[in-house]
Amino acid sequence: MPMLYVVLFFLIFSLYLYVVLGGADYGAGIVELFSSEENQQITKKTIYRVMGPVWEANHIWIIILIVILWIAFPAYYNIMVVHLHIPLTIVLLGVTLRGVAFVFRHYDAVIDNSQKVYDTMFKISSLITPIFLGMVFGGLISGNIVITGDVASLSFYEAFLQPWFNIFSLLIGMFFAALCAFLSSVLLIGEAEPGNEKVYIKKSRIAAMVVVIIGLLTFLYGFITGKAFVMGFIENGFAVVLVILSAVLLYPLWMTIKKGNKVWSRFYAGLQVFLILLAALVSHFPNVVITTDASVSLLQDIAPDSVIQALGVALIIGGLIILPGLFHLLKSFKMIKILER
Repeated sequence: MPMLYVVLFFLIFSLYLYVVLGGADYGAGIVELFSSEENQQITKKTIYRVMGPVWEANHIWIIILIVILWIAFPAYYNIMVVHLHIPLTIVLLGVTLRGVAFVFRHYDAVIDNSQKVYDTMFKISSLITPIFLGMVFGGLISGNIVITGDVASLSFYEAFLQPWFNIFSLLIGMFFAALCAFLSSVLLIGEAEPGNEKVYIKKSRIAAMVVVIIGLLTFLYGFITGKAFVMGFIENGFAVVLVILSAVLLYPLWMTIKKGNKVWSRFYAGLQVFLILLAALVSHFPNVVITTDASVSLLQDIAPDSVIQALGVALIIGGLIILPGLFHLLKSFKMIKILER
């Protein structure tokens, strides 16, 4: 079934682009949150100049991701929306509040205490949203989901809290938030006004260290507690090689950040995310849901062939329209630095 591979490609491609582009979007608010008052004003102005034209486009990828899961992989989608509806609802609220704050703190002509409310709302939702997004993924792989044909037979805690409300999921959420801050800091190096680059160079280096530290803590905790995802990760040679390669690339990444290189710092940052995601996927794919009893395959109970065929064709046509448009948008606002003289 060739179209199934097309659907899987767009699923993974959308996930990657949302982590990179949406992650950098969330990270801007996190960078602003953990800045001095002076640097907060600098970051605020930079965010509107750089991300204002593209911030809505960044979220198209999670919409595509959800639609693909809903149509092509209904069993997987059902597990998510039933057992993880609480963190998903918090994510939706975070995205909404963040969008409202982003617009109103810029276009509200009245300079009063409401501006402080919008600023706080934007920064806090920028931190909370990626944490809960990470916790959703943590819930899927933590091994705490109880699969049963009768959800009503489970307690509220067993069905709706146990899967994601745990230390392992929280660590993954914190890891994703740190990754967002790192991606945004690297992006802002090339977008800062002359003289302000050093602010984001410093923040990129700090964020990179935080990502590494939280990543190590997550793996250590998963190893000590015997999490199936971590154990399977360690036993998968390809995943280990990808992680080692990612670790080796930390040095050139660190050097390009130190030099403030606009193009190569973004390239290495994007490559790091690609390697991390690929390692996480190949370690258990297609068994991307780990329950209390066993693993659940993404390819279990997929949609009929006719649906997969129609979806694959729609994704190809949509890709031919969306991707050139996105490229033109980023090029128009000079966010693709390799094209600049």
